[in-house]
Amino acid sequence: MLSMTNEGVKKTAAFFTREIERLSKGRSLRLMEVCGTHTVSIFKSGIRQLLPEHVELVSGPGCPVCVTPNEYLDTAIAYSRKSDVMITTFGDMLKVPGSSSTLAQEKAQGSDIRIVYSSLEALEFAEKNPDKKVIFLAVGFETTAPTAAAAILMASEARCTNFYVLSAHKLVPPALRSLLASGESHVDGFLLPGHVSAIIGLQPYEFLSTEYHIPGVVAGFEPLDILQSVYMLIQQVHDQTARLENQYSRIVPKVGNPSACAILSQVYQQSDAVWRGLGKIPDSGMSIRAKYQAFDALLNIPIVVEETKEASHCQCGKVLRGLLLPSACLLFGKACRPEHPIGSCMVSVEGTCAAWYKYGAGRWQV
Repeated sequence: MLSMTNEGVKKTAAFFTREIERLSKGRSLRLMEVCGTHTVSIFKSGIRQLLPEHVELVSGPGCPVCVTPNEYLDTAIAYSRKSDVMITTFGDMLKVPGSSSTLAQEKAQGSDIRIVYSSLEALEFAEKNPDKKVIFLAVGFETTAPTAAAAILMASEARCTNFYVLSAHKLVPPALRSLLASGESHVDGFLLPGHVSAIIGLQPYEFLSTEYHIPGVVAGFEPLDILQSVYMLIQQVHDQTARLENQYSRIVPKVGNPSACAILSQVYQQSDAVWRGLGKIPDSGMSIRAKYQAFDALLNIPIVVEETKEASHCQCGKVLRGLLLPSACLLFGKACRPEHPIGSCMVSVEGTCAAWYKYGAGRWQV
């Protein structure tokens, strides 16, 4: 599919579009993607405009920055104010609002905050700055968690005593279960994240079909990948069946990546975690095992954190549950913009509100 000529791509896209129209005729369907990369790709390629009006694509909790709760941000900000601490973080965390500040504001006021591109780079900062307690903000899903686990293993082997991790890693399948169990978000099928699935494989999603009779398709990220995945979901709905399918089989093996999963299991254990908009979800987080707790920032560096407050009128929670389109939020495109975000969904490039603002409804409401 990726090696097609432009003419071949057009013909294939036209075929999927016709079949989606035919199979969905007379039905109103809601399909949810739970990956920020899918969200952006759908907007950039104009897939919504290709689909019939009665087939709605909604975004779920697929952006790790977006689902990170204020309490975590407040904790990171509190650590950044300590003179003997260096914060290392991915760049998209800088502008995420906490209860009263952001990491970007703290950096401007003199806090030692460094942008890194991997957890291993954070470990390098620790090795080069032995007088600092270097804390890596470990935010992400199953895709990035193995690299943080690898950094902890390397720090342990090197006996690096000033490297710490503030973990906010989360697991996608428990969040999907929570969405369905709540009965709040009506979804006819899930476009499942290709990157996450390349790590965990297919088995963790089987409950979608076996327990909830909801179709799921692991989808790639090219426009044709997504169109084909939508077609596969609607085919299942039309046939009144529900199963787990893998459109992205060229990248995602059924068993995922056993080596990455082994590193995760060695360093982390499942634990309850708080998700923005979804609350506390059992077994949806990853906490550091006792053997490696010397690298757990919360257990080793005392900190007092301010009382957590949510931004008034911010609707990120409802957006993340697929209950509200960004354009329906009173702040969207007005008080809340990428250069001045009120909520986390407007910060990350993969955030639903940021994607709507850049590629979609934001153009019409400014």
